[in-house]
Amino acid sequence: MLTALSIRDVVLIEALDLDFGEGLGVLTGETGAGKSILLDSLGLALGRRGDSGLVRHGAAQASVTATFDRPAGVDAVLEENGIDAEPGEPLIVRRIVKADGGSRAFVNNQPSSAALLREIGQLLVEIHGQHDDRGMLAPAGHRALLDAFARADVAKVSAAHTAWRDATSALEDAQAEIATAQRDREWLEHAVAELDKLAPEPGEEEALAERRRGMQRAEKIADDLNDVTGHVDGRDGALTQLRQAARVLERIAEDHPALAEALAAIDRAVIEGAVAEEKLRDAAAALMHDPRQLEEDEARLFELRAMARKHRVQPDDLAALADRQRAQLERLNAGEEGLAGLEARVDKARAAYVAAADALTKQRTAAAKRLDAAVAGELAPLKLDAARFRTIVAPLSEGEWSPAGRDRVEFEISTNPGAPFAPLAKIASGGELSRFILALKVALAQQGGAATMIFDEIDRGVGGAVASAIGDRLARLATRAQLLVVTHSPQVAARGAAHLLIAKSNDGKVTRTGVRPLSPDERREEIARMLSGATVTDEARAQAERLLEPA
Repeated sequence: MLTALSIRDVVLIEALDLDFGEGLGVLTGETGAGKSILLDSLGLALGRRGDSGLVRHGAAQASVTATFDRPAGVDAVLEENGIDAEPGEPLIVRRIVKADGGSRAFVNNQPSSAALLREIGQLLVEIHGQHDDRGMLAPAGHRALLDAFARADVAKVSAAHTAWRDATSALEDAQAEIATAQRDREWLEHAVAELDKLAPEPGEEEALAERRRGMQRAEKIADDLNDVTGHVDGRDGALTQLRQAARVLERIAEDHPALAEALAAIDRAVIEGAVAEEKLRDAAAALMHDPRQLEEDEARLFELRAMARKHRVQPDDLAALADRQRAQLERLNAGEEGLAGLEARVDKARAAYVAAADALTKQRTAAAKRLDAAVAGELAPLKLDAARFRTIVAPLSEGEWSPAGRDRVEFEISTNPGAPFAPLAKIASGGELSRFILALKVALAQQGGAATMIFDEIDRGVGGAVASAIGDRLARLATRAQLLVVTHSPQVAARGAAHLLIAKSNDGKVTRTGVRPLSPDERREEIARMLSGATVTDEARAQAERLLEPA
C-alpha cells in the first residue's frame, strides 16, 4: 500500500508531501489543474521513462519519493538484486531526473536501476488509464488471472511437465551417448580388450616402483657387500686371522698375565666378529634377487605408465577407466533395449502431462464461462450494455507447451453490436477501457492483485446512474485494496474515504500546482462545485450532502 508521496520540482509542483490511507482515495480538481502531473510523478518513481521536461522551470532536478508498506512478494526481488531490507521496514523508492536529462534511481536509499523500479512497481501498483499498457492489458498475464479465478491446480501440471522434461532429457542423453559410442565402437572394443589384458590394479604402479628401487639398490651394493664379507670371513679374513691368533695364545697365555688378557680380548673380538658374520649373511640373503624378476617388474611398470599416457590418466586410475569403458561398451551392446525403456518412460510422462494439462484446460474453460458471465453482469450498469466480453482459451502447438499447460488465454471485447472481438488493448476510448478494466477487476476481486490500484478518469463521459455504479464498484474494490481515483464525477468522489483537491495557484510570477486533503465541509463544497460548475448553489450543496450520506 502507498503510504506517502513526496514530490519536488516536477512541472508545476514545487514541493508536495502527501500521506495516503487505506480504502478509496479520490483526487478531484478543475480541468488543467494538474492531476496528470501527480500520476506522472508516481509513474516516475515506479520506473517509467524519465524526461527532463518533467523538471520544473528553473530547477536543477526533479525528485519523487514514494513510500509503501512492503508486500511479501517484493522481498525476493530485493534479495536477488542485493537490496537490504529489514523485516517490517517500509519500502522507499526514489527517482531523480536532472534538467540536463540524466536520472538516478534508489530503493531503500541504495542506488538502483530504473528497470528494477519497474519490476518492483508492477508488484506494488496497478495504474489503469488511457495510456496503460501493462497489467490487465498484457495478454501475458491473462492466463495467470484466469487460473487464480479458477483456483486451478497449475502446480500439478508443472510437476508433470518437469517429469516429462527430465525423462526426455534422459532419453536424449542416452541417444547421444549411444550415437557417440557407435562411432567409437571399434576403438572402444580395442581399448577394453587392451586394458583387460593388462589388468591394472589400484596402487600397483607404486608397489612395482618401490620393489624395483630395492632391487636396483641391491645391485649397486652387491660388490661392496662381497668385499666386506671377504674381509671378515674369507680365507685371509680378519675373523680367520683372529681365530688363528687365539690358538697360538692359548699355548703361551700362562707365561705372562698380559698374554692372558690379550687372549681374552681376542676371544671377545672373535665373538663380535661372529655376530658381524651372521648379519652379513642375513643382509646378503635379504638383498638377493632374481635379475629376471627385476626385468619383469620393469617391463610391467613401463607398460602401466605407457597405457596411462595413452589414455591421459594416472596409472592408478587405469582400473577405474577400464570399468567405465567396459560399462560403456555394455550399455552400447544393450543400447536398443535400454532406449526402449527410456522411450516408454517418456511416453508415460508425456501422457501424464497431457492428462494433467487436459484437466487444467477443462478448469480454465469452465472458469472462462463463469468469468465472462460475471463481467457481463457488470457491463450494463457501467453503460457498456452494447459491449461483449469473452475469454479465449485456445490450444497451443506442442512446441509451446509449458509448465503452465497447453493453453493460450486472452481477454477480448467487442464494443458495439456486430463489431468483431479484439484484444483489450485495442480499444480506442480511454473511458471505455477503464470501465472494462473496472468490470474485470470487480469480477476478479476475490483473486486480489497489487496492493494499490489507480484509476485515471474512469468516469470520463458518463454521469448519473453510471457514475454511481462506478463509485459503488470502486468502493467495493477498496475493501480489498487501496484505490486512488482521479475523477470528475461527484458520484464517484462522494464514495471516497479520503478526498484530495488538486488546484493551481498563481502569485503573478509563478504558477504552481498544489494538493491538499479536504475537511468534511470543504469536501461537501467541492462536490457541490462538481455538480453545479463555477457557481455553487444551495441546491448543489444539498445534493452533495445527499451523495455524502452513508450508502
